[in-house]
Amino acid sequence: MNTVTPPLTPPPAAASFGRTAAAMITPFTADGELDTDGAQRLATHLVDEGGCDALVLSGTTGESPTTSDAEKETLLRAVVEAVGDRARITAGVGTSDTRHTVILAREAERAGAHGLLVVTPYYSRPTQEAVTHHLRTVADATGLPVMLYDIPGRTATALSAATLLRLAAHPRITAVKDCGNDLLKSAKVLASTDLAYYAGCDEQILPLRALGGTGCISTAANAAPRAVRAVMDAYDTGDTAQAARRQLALVPLIEAVTGGDTPGTVAAKALLNHLGLPAGPVRGPLLAADTQLTSRLVAALRTALDRTADTGTAVRPAAVPG
Repeated sequence: MNTVTPPLTPPPAAASFGRTAAAMITPFTADGELDTDGAQRLATHLVDEGGCDALVLSGTTGESPTTSDAEKETLLRAVVEAVGDRARITAGVGTSDTRHTVILAREAERAGAHGLLVVTPYYSRPTQEAVTHHLRTVADATGLPVMLYDIPGRTATALSAATLLRLAAHPRITAVKDCGNDLLKSAKVLASTDLAYYAGCDEQILPLRALGGTGCISTAANAAPRAVRAVMDAYDTGDTAQAARRQLALVPLIEAVTGGDTPGTVAAKALLNHLGLPAGPVRGPLLAADTQLTSRLVAALRTALDRTADTGTAVRPAAVPG
């Protein structure tokens, strides 16, 4: 007879950043302007219907490179007003300019963010010493908890294990969004610090949680939030086999949304538009998904949701329109 492992309690940082977060897209109107009402509707859907206990705004999926500072603040205020009493709202404030990042961090604090997501400076390829100085400077600028964003595939600068160990000593640097695709490095830092780790790559949700990670920041959760949460729910109730089945059920969607050449923002917006949820167009240099790509994405979503239902979970995704 199999024994069930007792539920695991997520680390305390979940109180700051949540457990199941959507890397929320930024909805635009048909003419490309910020859709504040749409952002509030989408946030409400992801939290109240999708089961997300956290949202990350103005990250890569939120098209932060092509939204203005004023748009970021307006978006944040709107989402905090809509769901800030029911979900943790993290604001992406990272740029390649330390002074600009500090300004964004302070604006996000005034606008009601619960935490900050700060990516390593990109393009200029600073040394690890310079990266450490940059991130500490931002963390010193507000009273908010800081989540470091390790995504060397986009920034060309990875956070080394040694740098993460140094930064963990800062009282407000409490978490990492891990897109480093280096589980050994993640395990070394998890074993030596209290940093809360969040899977920033959807295929790593279960592996990182099994190593002691706290949660995920998911692009796929824009279109399938309940199915993403179901992976975490199964693991945290001790049913690791069911958690594995639910993670594997998501593979077609994860591969379609983040596993190829299509940017996750483009894929997520195509799916949300198909589902009749607020999304709108992408901004250049991104190009919207064409009919053929959208059909492939919708087929992958339908397959993933069908497989999720077949796992016997209580999560019953709504039918995907044709």
